Amino acid sequence: MVKLYRCTICGDAYIGFASPPNCPFCGAHIEHIKEAKEAEVIFDVPLGAKDQANVEHALQVEISNSAFYMCAANQTDDSEGKILFKALGKIEAEHASIWRKILKQGSIAPGSDACHTENVENLKESHERETRAIAFYRKSAAEADHPRIRQLFEALVEIETDHLHLSEERLK
Repeated sequence: MVKLYRCTICGDAYIGFASPPNCPFCGAHIEHIKEAKEAEVIFDVPLGAKDQANVEHALQVEISNSAFYMCAANQTDDSEGKILFKALGKIEAEHASIWRKILKQGSIAPGSDACHTENVENLKESHERETRAIAFYRKSAAEADHPRIRQLFEALVEIETDHLHLSEERLK
């Protein structure tokens, strides 16, 4: 029987016969995907000064990474690379949307990060960007005052680690 599922990280819904192993929108792992009627999704979170600063920085990281990946999807010289970078660009844009909801912001201006035409150079930069994001998100999770902010940062560490592994596999 087809069911309605919802990701507790990004809040987006998925219709299917079973829960997907990862959210098709933000990449969150299966433990964050619940039947919609059981999913608690919270974006109205009181932010202390530290959480506010970390969430604002996270928004900028995701806008920047999304712009880089979309550029790479259009510019890279590898057909599979184009597909990979487009998928990553969409996921990073979804991450920006999560932070935008937490910050109660309307639309956000897209980034304008440059990329390379050589696929291997885009993969190297992807690896660097994901490594930086993971380190920042780990630190932010450890510092988080609000449990929901901690949950979001911890989930994004997992997701960005998945992205890191994608670039590592392709750089071999």
